[in-house]
Amino acid sequence: MNKTGYFGNFGGAFLPEILVATFDELKNVYSDAKGDPTFWQEYEQLMAGYSCRPTPITFAENLTRHFGGAKIFIKREDLNHTGAHKANNVMGQGLLVKRMGKRRVIAETGAGQHGVATATMAARFGFDCTIYMGVVDVERQRPNVFWMEQLGATVVPVTDGTAILKDAINEAFRDWVSNMDSTHYVLGTACGPHPFPEMVSWFQSIIGKEARRQMLESEGRLPSKVFACVGGGSNAMGIFSGFFDDDVKLVGVEAAGRGLDSGEHASRLCSNDASIGVAQGYKTYFLQDEDGQMKETHSIAAGLDYVGVSPILSDLKEKGRVRFEGATDVEVIDALSLTMRKEGVIPALESAHAFAQAFKEAPDMSTDEIILINQSGRGDKDIFTIADAFDDPKWKQFIIEKARQYNA
Repeated sequence: MNKTGYFGNFGGAFLPEILVATFDELKNVYSDAKGDPTFWQEYEQLMAGYSCRPTPITFAENLTRHFGGAKIFIKREDLNHTGAHKANNVMGQGLLVKRMGKRRVIAETGAGQHGVATATMAARFGFDCTIYMGVVDVERQRPNVFWMEQLGATVVPVTDGTAILKDAINEAFRDWVSNMDSTHYVLGTACGPHPFPEMVSWFQSIIGKEARRQMLESEGRLPSKVFACVGGGSNAMGIFSGFFDDDVKLVGVEAAGRGLDSGEHASRLCSNDASIGVAQGYKTYFLQDEDGQMKETHSIAAGLDYVGVSPILSDLKEKGRVRFEGATDVEVIDALSLTMRKEGVIPALESAHAFAQAFKEAPDMSTDEIILINQSGRGDKDIFTIADAFDDPKWKQFIIEKARQYNA
C-alpha cells in the first residue's frame, strides 16, 4: 500500500462528511488492535473454540486420479462455523465492536452466508442486528434468511435498483449514516472505503496462514497454483495472502455467468466490460456504463454478482501477481456435480467457480505439482438453485407437494 488506504491506483475513502468521524474511530481501533499482539491471540483463541479452526486441507484423491495431472487439495472453509469463510471476518469485527463499546451491528449480504455469520456473531456477543439483502437474493437464498431471523436478526429486503448485493450495500450505508453513534457496519468483503479492504483481508488472512503451514506439514512443499473464487474478494485475499511471498501462481475465478460475450456475467477483472471508477466509497474496477451508472450483473451464485471488486485485487491484477479467469454457470454446475460424485464434498456455488477453473488446468500439469482450491463455503445453502439447475424431478415433486400442503 503506497499511501493510506490505497493499493497502487485503487482504494481510498470517498466519504460524505457525516461519516468521516465514524471512519476515523474505526481506523483507530483497527490500528490499535493490529498493533496489539494479544488481540490476534484472542482472535485465534475465539476462532479455535467457537469456529473449528484451523480448518483442514483435504487431499482430493479421486479427483486427482480422474484428471491424471496435479495433486488436488481443498482448503475446507466450508467446515468453518456457519459454513463459510465469512465467520473469520465477522468474529474479528465483533471483537472491534466490543472495543468501541457499540451495541448494534448492521450488514449486507448476497448469498446469505455473511448475513448468517453476522447474525451468529451478534447472538454470541449480545448485539442487536439488522441485515440488508436484495429481494432477488432473499428469494433464492430463503434457507439463509430463515436462519438469520431465527438467530435474532431483522432481515430487510431491499427492492431498490436491481435488488441484489450492491443495492443492499447502499441501503446499509444509509442506515449507518442515521445510526453511527450506536452502530457498526460489518462490511462483508474486502471492498468499500478504507480501512475495510485492508481490515477484512487481515482477518481472512487466517486462511492463508493455516493453508501454507498445512501444505508444508502434509507435503513438505507448497502448491504450484492456488485457486479461489472472486466476488468482492475476501476469501481470495484470505488464502492468497499466505503465498504472496512464494513462487506460487495465484488464480482468481470470477463469474462468467452466461458467457463473457453475453453481457450477462459479473466478471470485472477478466472481461473487457469493466472500467475504473469510484462508487460506494472507493476506487476500483466496476461494471459500469459510459455515464458511470452500474450495469446489471448475473451469476448463478448469489455471492458473486457484485459490480465491483476489491481494490487490492485490482492492484494485484495490474501488477501481474494474480491471474483472473471466468467460469460460466454451466461449467460451475458441472464442476459441482463432479466434486460431489467423486469426493462426497459439496462446494457452494461460489466456491465451485474455483473448482471449475482448477479442473480446466489440472490435466495439463505434472503429477509432481500440487493444486490448492479454497472451498470458501458449503453448498447446502444453494439447494434450491442447484436442484433447479439439475432439473431434478423428485425435487420438483417435493416442492409441488409442499405447495399443496400450504395451500390446502
